[in-house]
Amino acid sequence: MMDWWSIFDWMGTVAFAISGAVLGITRNMDIFGIIVLAVSVAVGGGMVRDVLIGITPPNALAQPTDLLLAVGTAVFLSLTYGFLNLTNRRRRVFQDLYDFSDTVGLASFTVTGTTAGLTAAPDSPYFVLPVTLGLITAVGGGVIRDLMAQRMPVVLHMDVYAVAAIIGAVVMCWMNEFFGLAAAAWFCFLTVLILRFSAIYYGWQLFHPDHGIRLHKENQKKP
Repeated sequence: MMDWWSIFDWMGTVAFAISGAVLGITRNMDIFGIIVLAVSVAVGGGMVRDVLIGITPPNALAQPTDLLLAVGTAVFLSLTYGFLNLTNRRRRVFQDLYDFSDTVGLASFTVTGTTAGLTAAPDSPYFVLPVTLGLITAVGGGVIRDLMAQRMPVVLHMDVYAVAAIIGAVVMCWMNEFFGLAAAAWFCFLTVLILRFSAIYYGWQLFHPDHGIRLHKENQKKP
């Protein structure tokens, strides 16, 4: 169990640290600010999860491998950024890097959070606890990152994002009943990846009340 858990944990940590560092770089932060954003998104959600299930101090502080990995990732990206010669493609490349790393982090941490919930409460009614912990682990750090960067958290307005984590967590809980935890983890990971990348590519959006109001106004203006 620890082998595949570590794979998802490290993959999510590095991926989210990259997304935080990229955001810090594009916001013209200094290296300390970039590190803070990277660390907050990489371990923030996991720390909230640990506190909710009674693990104190959180694993990120008791065993700071993930924290140091996030710091190292942020420092490496900050130092190499100055040597990149991306000219006019710089913004597009960094946006693609952000989207990719953020999606991998979302999928990986949905797995680790849901796993923690299934381990802590295997008989949770309707899988409420594991799904909630999967969601918090996946999006909690991103909320902290976005608030520190002074922008609305993507989970509140972006196309299919938190919903992808919820669906992935439900799939993992259901698959665990039939195929075991390790196989269910990969089903969850792939589900979140497919949903999130599809949402980015096809521009999928959840319902926005404002969209309906705009459409109604446009129809009224038509002769």
